[in-house]
Amino acid sequence: MPTYDFHQHLWPPALIEALRARSERPRLRGSVLQLPSGDFELDVTCHEPAARLAFLDRHELDVAVISCPPTLELDAELVEAYHDGILELVAESDGRLLALASGAVRAGFSGACVPAPALGDLDALAPVLTELERRGQLLFVHPAPEGRTLDQPSWWPFVVGYTAQMQAAYAAWLAGGAERWPELRVLFAILAGGAPIQLERLASRGLDTRAVLHEHVYFDTASYGERALELAMATFGVGHLVYGSDWPIIDAEATLRAVRGFGQAVTDAVCRENPARLLQ
Repeated sequence: MPTYDFHQHLWPPALIEALRARSERPRLRGSVLQLPSGDFELDVTCHEPAARLAFLDRHELDVAVISCPPTLELDAELVEAYHDGILELVAESDGRLLALASGAVRAGFSGACVPAPALGDLDALAPVLTELERRGQLLFVHPAPEGRTLDQPSWWPFVVGYTAQMQAAYAAWLAGGAERWPELRVLFAILAGGAPIQLERLASRGLDTRAVLHEHVYFDTASYGERALELAMATFGVGHLVYGSDWPIIDAEATLRAVRGFGQAVTDAVCRENPARLLQ
C-alpha cells in the first residue's frame, strides 16, 4: 500500500505561463507572486515536476495528492489552465501524482477542492456535493483568501483567519452537511482549524458529541505537531487523520517527523490506510 501526502500544491507549466503573461493580478513577476491580497516571494522551481518527485523520494512518500488552493485567487481562465495542465502531469507521473479539481466535479480527477466559506451555503454547493457522492469521489475543504488590517501582524490571516474559516466550515458540515450527504468522504485541511478542542464546547451547549463523530469525515495534519496530533487522535481516533504537508507553502519536515514519531502503526494509518479509504 503506497504512502500519501494528501495536501500538496503544484503549478503545472501551463498555469505558470498564464500567470507570467497576465497584466493584472493574480500574476507572476520573476519570483514574486502578486495576488489581489498581497505579494509573496516564492521559489518557482519547487513546482517543476522532477523536483516534486524528488521531494517525494526524499521524504519516503509514494504519492502526492495535488489541489489548487483557493488562496491563489485564480479567475476562471487560470483555473482552466490548472485543470488542463495538472492532468497532463498526472498522466506522466506513473501514478505518483493525483489531482483534485477546483470547485467542480471533472473527469480525470479524484475529487474536488472547495474554499471553506463555501460550506456556509450548502444549498449553493449541493450540485457539487451530490455529484461527488454519486461518483464516490472526495471533497477537500481548504482555507480561502483572508485579508488583514494594517495593525495586524503578517501571520494573522494564516494563523487566525484560516483556522476560523475551517472551524466554521466543520461546524457547518456537522449542522447540515453530514446528514444530507452521509456517504460523501470529506477531508478538512489543517485539522479543521482545531476541531478537536471544539467538541467539549459543543457538549457544554448540550450537543451529544458522539453524534458528530462521522465515519466519512477526515482531518489533514498540515502545519501541526505532536501535541495537536495527540489531541486529535484522542478525540477522533487515528482512523480519521490523514497526512498532509501543505508543501510548498509550509516545510513538510516537522509534521511528518511528528507523525512518524508515534510509531509504525500510527504512521501506516495516517499515511497509508486512511488515505486509501479516502480515495477508495
